Amino acid sequence: MSLHPERALDPGTRAALEHVQDGMTLGLGTGRAAEAFVRGLGMQCAQGLSVRGVPTSERTAALARELDIPLVTLTEAGQIDVTFDGADEVDPQLDLIKGYGAAMVREKIVAASSQKLVILVGPEKRVDVLGARGKLPVEVLDFGLPLCRERLRELGCEPELRQDAAGEALVTDNGHRILDCKVEPIERPAELEESILGIPGVLGTGLFLGLADFVIVRDGDDTQVLERNGSR
Repeated sequence: MSLHPERALDPGTRAALEHVQDGMTLGLGTGRAAEAFVRGLGMQCAQGLSVRGVPTSERTAALARELDIPLVTLTEAGQIDVTFDGADEVDPQLDLIKGYGAAMVREKIVAASSQKLVILVGPEKRVDVLGARGKLPVEVLDFGLPLCRERLRELGCEPELRQDAAGEALVTDNGHRILDCKVEPIERPAELEESILGIPGVLGTGLFLGLADFVIVRDGDDTQVLERNGSR
Protein backbone atom coordinates (compact mmCIF):
# COMPACT_ATOMS: atom_id res chain seq x y z
CA MET A 1 0.00 0.00 0.00
CA SER A 2 1.41 3.37 -0.98
CA LEU A 3 0.29 6.45 0.94
CA HIS A 4 0.59 10.00 -0.38
CA PRO A 5 1.36 13.16 1.60
CA GLU A 6 -0.93 16.11 1.98
CA ARG A 7 -0.80 18.87 -0.57
CA ALA A 8 0.86 21.20 1.95
CA LEU A 9 4.14 19.35 1.58
CA ASP A 10 6.78 20.71 -0.77
CA PRO A 11 7.06 18.99 -4.17
CA GLY A 12 10.41 17.38 -3.38
CA THR A 13 9.15 15.73 -0.21
CA ARG A 14 5.99 14.68 -2.00
CA ALA A 15 8.03 13.03 -4.77
CA ALA A 16 10.25 11.28 -2.21
CA LEU A 17 7.29 9.88 -0.32
CA GLU A 18 6.18 8.15 -3.51
CA HIS A 19 9.02 5.68 -2.80
CA VAL A 20 7.55 4.75 0.60
CA GLN A 21 5.27 1.79 1.18
CA ASP A 22 3.61 0.44 4.29
CA GLY A 23 5.83 -1.90 6.30
CA MET A 24 9.15 -0.54 4.99
CA THR A 25 12.31 0.10 6.99
CA LEU A 26 13.70 3.51 6.01
CA GLY A 27 17.04 5.21 6.44
CA LEU A 28 16.56 8.78 7.65
CA GLY A 29 19.27 11.23 6.61
CA THR A 30 20.58 14.41 8.19
CA GLY A 31 20.29 18.03 7.09
CA ARG A 32 17.58 20.41 5.91
CA ALA A 33 16.29 18.36 2.98
CA ALA A 34 16.26 15.16 5.04
CA GLU A 35 14.54 16.97 7.88
CA ALA A 36 11.76 18.14 5.55
CA PHE A 37 11.31 14.55 4.43
CA VAL A 38 11.16 13.27 8.02
CA ARG A 39 8.49 15.84 8.84
CA GLY A 40 6.47 14.68 5.83
CA LEU A 41 6.94 11.07 6.88
CA GLY A 42 5.72 11.96 10.36
CA MET A 43 2.52 13.33 8.85
CA GLN A 44 2.01 10.04 7.03
CA CYS A 45 2.66 8.01 10.17
CA ALA A 46 0.03 10.10 11.97
CA GLN A 47 -2.39 9.07 9.19
CA GLY A 48 -1.69 5.37 9.66
CA LEU A 49 1.47 4.60 7.69
CA SER A 50 3.47 1.85 9.40
CA VAL A 51 7.24 2.14 8.88
CA ARG A 52 10.45 1.90 10.88
CA GLY A 53 13.29 4.39 10.67
CA VAL A 54 17.06 4.10 11.07
CA PRO A 55 18.38 7.61 11.84
CA THR A 56 21.82 8.75 10.67
CA SER A 57 22.34 11.26 13.48
CA GLU A 58 21.18 12.09 16.98
CA ARG A 59 19.52 15.21 15.57
CA THR A 60 17.43 13.16 13.15
CA ALA A 61 16.61 10.62 15.86
CA ALA A 62 15.30 13.38 18.13
CA LEU A 63 13.09 14.78 15.35
CA ALA A 64 11.73 11.33 14.49
CA ARG A 65 10.86 10.62 18.12
CA GLU A 66 9.12 14.00 18.35
CA LEU A 67 7.00 12.97 15.34
CA ASP A 68 6.31 9.47 16.74
CA ILE A 69 8.17 7.68 13.94
CA PRO A 70 9.24 4.25 15.27
CA LEU A 71 13.01 3.86 15.29
CA VAL A 72 15.26 0.80 15.22
CA THR A 73 19.00 0.29 15.25
CA LEU A 74 20.87 -0.87 12.17
CA THR A 75 21.33 -4.25 13.85
CA GLU A 76 17.59 -4.56 14.47
CA ALA A 77 16.74 -3.36 10.97
CA GLY A 78 18.93 -5.73 8.98
CA GLN A 79 18.56 -4.54 5.40
CA ILE A 80 16.99 -1.13 4.81
CA ASP A 81 14.46 -0.72 2.00
CA VAL A 82 15.07 2.94 1.12
CA THR A 83 17.22 5.71 2.56
CA PHE A 84 16.31 9.37 2.08
CA ASP A 85 18.99 12.01 2.47
CA GLY A 86 20.33 15.29 1.14
CA ALA A 87 23.66 16.16 -0.47
CA ASP A 88 26.01 19.10 -0.75
CA GLU A 89 27.07 18.38 -4.34
CA VAL A 90 25.59 16.18 -7.07
CA ASP A 91 27.42 15.61 -10.37
CA PRO A 92 25.91 14.41 -13.68
CA GLN A 93 26.68 10.76 -12.76
CA LEU A 94 24.73 11.23 -9.49
CA ASP A 95 27.90 10.90 -7.45
CA LEU A 96 27.85 13.07 -4.35
CA ILE A 97 29.76 15.06 -1.80
CA LYS A 98 28.12 15.02 1.63
CA GLY A 99 29.19 15.87 5.15
CA TYR A 100 28.54 19.58 5.59
CA GLY A 101 26.12 18.38 8.30
CA ALA A 102 28.87 16.30 9.97
CA ALA A 103 27.05 12.96 9.68
CA MET A 104 28.60 11.44 6.56
CA VAL A 105 30.12 8.32 8.14
CA ARG A 106 26.79 7.14 9.57
CA GLU A 107 25.04 8.30 6.41
CA LYS A 108 27.35 6.21 4.24
CA ILE A 109 26.88 3.12 6.42
CA VAL A 110 23.10 3.45 6.25
CA ALA A 111 23.17 4.16 2.51
CA ALA A 112 25.32 1.09 1.87
CA SER A 113 22.88 -1.00 3.94
CA SER A 114 19.94 0.10 1.76
CA GLN A 115 18.39 -1.38 -1.34
CA LYS A 116 17.79 2.14 -2.66
CA LEU A 117 19.15 5.63 -1.92
CA VAL A 118 17.03 8.68 -2.74
CA ILE A 119 18.69 12.10 -2.54
CA LEU A 120 16.80 15.39 -2.21
CA VAL A 121 18.49 18.65 -3.27
CA GLY A 122 17.90 22.10 -4.66
CA PRO A 123 19.32 23.13 -8.06
CA GLU A 124 22.25 24.96 -6.41
CA LYS A 125 23.69 21.59 -5.32
CA ARG A 126 24.15 20.36 -8.89
CA VAL A 127 27.73 20.69 -10.18
CA ASP A 128 29.58 19.69 -13.31
CA VAL A 129 32.46 18.18 -11.32
CA LEU A 130 32.63 17.09 -7.67
CA GLY A 131 34.64 19.51 -5.58
CA ALA A 132 33.29 22.56 -7.38
CA ARG A 133 32.22 24.11 -4.07
CA GLY A 134 35.77 23.74 -2.79
CA LYS A 135 35.26 21.58 0.30
CA LEU A 136 35.54 17.86 1.05
CA PRO A 137 34.78 16.79 4.65
CA VAL A 138 36.88 14.00 6.16
CA GLU A 139 36.11 12.45 9.56
CA VAL A 140 39.16 11.43 11.58
CA LEU A 141 40.13 10.07 14.98
CA ASP A 142 41.17 12.83 17.37
CA PHE A 143 44.37 10.88 18.13
CA GLY A 144 45.23 10.83 14.45
CA LEU A 145 44.74 14.54 13.71
CA PRO A 146 48.45 15.44 13.28
CA LEU A 147 49.15 12.57 10.89
CA CYS A 148 45.90 13.03 8.96
CA ARG A 149 46.59 16.72 8.48
CA GLU A 150 50.09 16.05 7.19
CA ARG A 151 49.03 13.30 4.78
CA LEU A 152 46.05 15.27 3.47
CA ARG A 153 48.34 18.20 2.69
CA GLU A 154 50.59 15.83 0.78
CA LEU A 155 47.54 14.90 -1.32
CA GLY A 156 46.88 18.56 -2.08
CA CYS A 157 43.89 18.74 0.27
CA GLU A 158 44.57 21.58 2.71
CA PRO A 159 42.70 20.58 5.92
CA GLU A 160 40.91 22.89 8.35
CA LEU A 161 39.52 21.60 11.64
CA ARG A 162 35.77 22.21 11.76
CA GLN A 163 34.48 24.20 14.71
CA ASP A 164 31.08 24.29 16.36
CA ALA A 165 28.93 27.37 17.03
CA ALA A 166 30.91 28.08 20.22
CA GLY A 167 34.20 28.13 18.35
CA GLU A 168 35.36 24.80 19.77
CA ALA A 169 36.49 21.82 17.72
CA LEU A 170 33.34 20.07 16.53
CA VAL A 171 32.77 16.55 17.84
CA THR A 172 30.66 14.25 15.65
CA ASP A 173 28.01 11.87 16.97
CA ASN A 174 30.70 9.22 16.69
CA GLY A 175 33.00 11.21 19.02
CA HIS A 176 35.47 12.19 16.29
CA ARG A 177 36.66 15.31 14.44
CA ILE A 178 36.08 16.64 10.95
CA LEU A 179 38.74 18.11 8.71
CA ASP A 180 37.26 20.21 5.93
CA CYS A 181 39.68 19.87 3.04
CA LYS A 182 40.06 22.65 0.50
CA VAL A 183 39.93 21.01 -2.92
CA GLU A 184 39.86 21.95 -6.57
CA PRO A 185 37.36 20.20 -8.86
CA ILE A 186 38.17 16.50 -8.46
CA GLU A 187 39.10 14.83 -11.74
CA ARG A 188 39.39 11.28 -10.35
CA PRO A 189 37.22 11.06 -7.21
CA ALA A 190 37.56 7.28 -6.80
CA GLU A 191 41.35 7.57 -6.73
CA LEU A 192 41.23 10.43 -4.23
CA GLU A 193 38.81 8.47 -2.04
CA GLU A 194 41.15 5.47 -2.02
CA SER A 195 44.16 7.63 -1.17
CA ILE A 196 42.42 9.41 1.70
CA LEU A 197 41.00 6.20 3.17
CA GLY A 198 44.54 4.80 3.16
CA ILE A 199 45.62 7.37 5.77
CA PRO A 200 45.70 5.82 9.28
CA GLY A 201 43.13 7.60 11.44
CA VAL A 202 40.72 8.49 8.63
CA LEU A 203 37.24 7.06 9.25
CA GLY A 204 35.48 8.25 6.13
CA THR A 205 35.12 10.97 3.53
CA GLY A 206 32.23 12.93 2.10
CA LEU A 207 32.60 11.27 -1.30
CA PHE A 208 29.54 9.09 -2.01
CA LEU A 209 30.34 7.32 -5.26
CA GLY A 210 27.94 4.93 -6.99
CA LEU A 211 25.43 4.99 -4.13
CA ALA A 212 22.56 7.28 -5.17
CA ASP A 213 19.80 5.64 -7.22
CA PHE A 214 17.54 8.68 -7.55
CA VAL A 215 18.12 12.40 -7.10
CA ILE A 216 15.05 14.58 -6.65
CA VAL A 217 15.77 18.21 -7.55
CA ARG A 218 13.27 20.73 -6.27
CA ASP A 219 13.32 24.14 -7.97
CA GLY A 220 10.46 26.21 -6.61
CA ASP A 221 7.25 24.41 -7.48
CA ASP A 222 8.99 22.23 -10.08
CA THR A 223 10.53 18.84 -9.37
CA GLN A 224 12.92 16.86 -11.54
CA VAL A 225 13.72 13.21 -10.78
CA LEU A 226 17.09 11.94 -12.00
CA GLU A 227 17.80 8.20 -12.08
CA ARG A 228 21.17 6.50 -12.20
CA ASN A 229 21.56 4.04 -15.06
CA GLY A 230 21.68 0.53 -13.70
CA SER A 231 20.26 1.46 -10.32
CA ARG A 232 20.61 -1.15 -7.60
